[in-house]
Amino acid sequence: MKNKILDAVGISAAVLCLIHCIIFPLLMVIPLGISHNPYIDLFFLLTGTVVVLRIIRRIHNKKLKALFWLSLLLIAVSVFIDLIFEIHVPLIYVGAAGLITAHIINFRSHQH
Repeated sequence: MKNKILDAVGISAAVLCLIHCIIFPLLMVIPLGISHNPYIDLFFLLTGTVVVLRIIRRIHNKKLKALFWLSLLLIAVSVFIDLIFEIHVPLIYVGAAGLITAHIINFRSHQH
């Protein structure tokens, strides 16, 4: 049961991250006076990492574990490139989609 809750939190955080990553650049075009804050992306990365670390302990499927880790790695690379070089890399979209997919697969594997 606890794994289902963690998957629900993970799916929610990954979807919010993906929405943030898609909508925010569109809002930058409109002159509202807002600017990009890479620390929001870092917050999503840390949240996702905590959830994935807790879920990974209970997963036996190596391919699913690899999907979780690869997705987190893609998000981390994108966030750190943005923090260091101030360049937005679209790897974060692939990573967020991968996390959503991994959480859905893991959630469905625990339904009885």
